[in-house]
Amino acid sequence: MARETSCLTKVTAGVAIGGAVGGAVGAVYGTYEAIRFRVPGIMKIRYIGQTTLGSAAIFGLFLGAGSLIHCGK
Repeated sequence: MARETSCLTKVTAGVAIGGAVGGAVGAVYGTYEAIRFRVPGIMKIRYIGQTTLGSAAIFGLFLGAGSLIHCGK
């Protein structure tokens, strides 16, 4: 039972760290793209937000899956 709790904790930590890293990378990339493509006015905030959340979700998913695979060893 302790091993399952430890594995769940590792996967949760992986998802959290992946989400944080993905959010930071997505915010920087989204800002760069919004400036590069000259997104008009208030749409910049929406574009940066979408990029940030999408990147955070993908990074979190993959880091969580990697932690789950690694936990099985």
